[in-house]
Amino acid sequence: MLSVYGRPTRLCDGITRREVLRVGGLAFGGLTLADVLRARDAGAPRTKSVIMVWLRGGASHIDSYDPKPDAPAEIRGEFGTIPTALPGVRFTEHLPLQARLADRLAVIRGIHSVDIGDHTPHYILTGFPDRGRRPVLGSVVSHLRGPAGGLPPYVSLMYDPPKLYDNEGPTYLGPAHRPFVPRREGLANLSPARGVSTELLNDRTALLRRFDTINRELDHTGGMAALDSHAQRALEMVASPRVREAFDLSKEPLAARERYGKYCETFLQARRLAEAGVAVVTLKVGDWDTHEKNFIDHKDQLPQLDRGVHALVTDLYDRGLQDDVAVVVWGEFGRAPRVSRGDGRDHWPDAGAAVVFGGGFRVGQVIGDTDGHGGRSRGVPYTPANVLSSLYRHLGIDPATTLPDHAGRPMHLLDDRAPVRELNG
Repeated sequence: MLSVYGRPTRLCDGITRREVLRVGGLAFGGLTLADVLRARDAGAPRTKSVIMVWLRGGASHIDSYDPKPDAPAEIRGEFGTIPTALPGVRFTEHLPLQARLADRLAVIRGIHSVDIGDHTPHYILTGFPDRGRRPVLGSVVSHLRGPAGGLPPYVSLMYDPPKLYDNEGPTYLGPAHRPFVPRREGLANLSPARGVSTELLNDRTALLRRFDTINRELDHTGGMAALDSHAQRALEMVASPRVREAFDLSKEPLAARERYGKYCETFLQARRLAEAGVAVVTLKVGDWDTHEKNFIDHKDQLPQLDRGVHALVTDLYDRGLQDDVAVVVWGEFGRAPRVSRGDGRDHWPDAGAAVVFGGGFRVGQVIGDTDGHGGRSRGVPYTPANVLSSLYRHLGIDPATTLPDHAGRPMHLLDDRAPVRELNG
């Protein structure tokens, strides 16, 4: 709540400015929505988006998109395999829906991550293995593009548990480029406060008249910045039905929500946000850190993931968004070829898999290959940086772009800027 000389500032009817905006619940790290939107004025309308799905903990590539049916039992594991729409390509038996539409997917096998003895989600978010030193994809896009149409450019649905925010830092780009996090209580705040009508919010003159009684006090404290164009943009977001509806899943028909399933409801939310104009949406699905109970957990989670990916792919094509919205589904690494501890697979950064679709990419293919045990790439492997390079290009951003760090030194968006060349045909 804005205060003047230590006192809350109230309007003539007793409603505080904070209550008018009702953006307090949307704050992140002490930032109000106006702070988040203070990035840069929007240029051309957004035409491209990225949805990044993090399979938290690292899903087993061998038990999903890169099965090894001819390997010994301690390698191939418990699952059978099924043919896909692509001749000679097989998925695990627990991905039947994706198998049927594999001609709309690009599967990248043998992705090489890094081994630092820990999980490395920051690598797939930044293209760099050094935690907390580089801004994530969404923050870069926020900095270079800014908001469009009243919507934040970068939304994270990775908000349970909250400590996951640590993986999505803007570092030297500044706190204004943190992701906008629509927590449940925040979504309720995308409406005017009681006693403040939408008509009032839309009537800029009337609203400013309500602020006139505090203008002189604000001038003494420099607080007039709170009434700048960015605060006005926050007002517009609160007042805009388009923005509110983008976050409101109840606007979707029940049949559409059931098609995704509760497990992948954030897929549907991400699609709505991308369609509305958000440039980058990140989300996480499940817990795939299966040092133990690998087959139990994968047998439970894979069918649910299968359902969500199938629904999202189908939706993108049905809505004509397959060229505008790029999606990548991946974990920070794969799982070990050899089953250990009876029923588990440990971390394996030497080979992982990613599924890419939409984005106008060349789909209906498998890119890369691994050896007979799924342990190493048969050729020069792609890395998370290469995948991010393709995503930056989809967004119209040159990955050779430099941004100044805290010391003013120019830092490239990526050091390894080669894209996944097969995605572009």
